[in-house]
Amino acid sequence: MLTGKTRPIITWAIETAMRRGEIALMRWDHLDRKTRVLLIPTSKTGAPRRVPLSSTALGILDDLPRHITGQVWSLRSNSISQAFGAICKAASIEGLTFHDLRHEATSRLFEKGLNPMEAAAITGHKTLQMLKRYTHLRAEDLVERLG
Repeated sequence: MLTGKTRPIITWAIETAMRRGEIALMRWDHLDRKTRVLLIPTSKTGAPRRVPLSSTALGILDDLPRHITGQVWSLRSNSISQAFGAICKAASIEGLTFHDLRHEATSRLFEKGLNPMEAAAITGHKTLQMLKRYTHLRAEDLVERLG
């Protein structure tokens, strides 16, 4: 059920911790390939944010076609949610939303060893309280860090 349009968006969401609306509004001219940073001119908080991109994220962009409109994705925000919902339904997965990918992405940032300030800079969370709400660490992963 993952199509050529939805698979890269799902992977992108997990790699970048970006919000659905931010993903839908991405433009090629907001990408600085040299520094591997994507500019989000206006985030949910109203402030611009610069998202550092992993090699995986850059690889996703390399595989995408360029649209004459300058948009990176051809899906709108609601269409992303609908497509993700259809994928989950086809896989008999209940209760999972596209926004849950942001939670997963945030948890993965901590699993990679980023500190709270570094993670917040990527996710755009303004408070540690909100960042904590998005972080779901597994005890098994913490055991490895403890040695």
